[in-house]
Amino acid sequence: MSNESPFSLAQCFGYVALVFGVTSFLQKADKRLKILNAVQCVFYCIHFFLLGNVPAASSNIVSAVRNIISLKTRSIYVAFLLGVIMIYLGMRTIKSPAGFIPIVATLISIYGVFRLEGIKFRLCMLLCTGFWLTNNILSRSYGGMTLESMIAMANSYTITQMYRESKRKKLLQVGSSANP
Repeated sequence: MSNESPFSLAQCFGYVALVFGVTSFLQKADKRLKILNAVQCVFYCIHFFLLGNVPAASSNIVSAVRNIISLKTRSIYVAFLLGVIMIYLGMRTIKSPAGFIPIVATLISIYGVFRLEGIKFRLCMLLCTGFWLTNNILSRSYGGMTLESMIAMANSYTITQMYRESKRKKLLQVGSSANP
């Protein structure tokens, strides 16, 4: 069975990544999002390795490590080190122009994971979703195409909910300060 078959082993790992990925972006708590996203990245790594997309596989290993480390530190130096590692792995694995797509997505997400939070963090990750969707279309990753499309929807929904919640809180604060 070829890896392009919807039920190949490679594609099945992509479907498992899909479940963890969508679940992660439905989380309002950054910590839960990062943990579930790290698990997604492990399955995604195996998926892309089996599809022969080594740059995407290496991007996912770095992303899994990034998410776990970012639970303990937000150090710009650690983010920089992970960026250097990603660039090194990219230089070693990229064989075509399409190989740059997951590398760029991972570099942007490293910044987001370490330096942003809340809605800004999710907007950064939404940008990365666009890069990953492009990568997945080019890789013929069925689970990946579905995953990134669903992540875009789940993340957009969560961003909207968080935005509305922050507006409600501001209105309540203004209302309570106006009534002494």
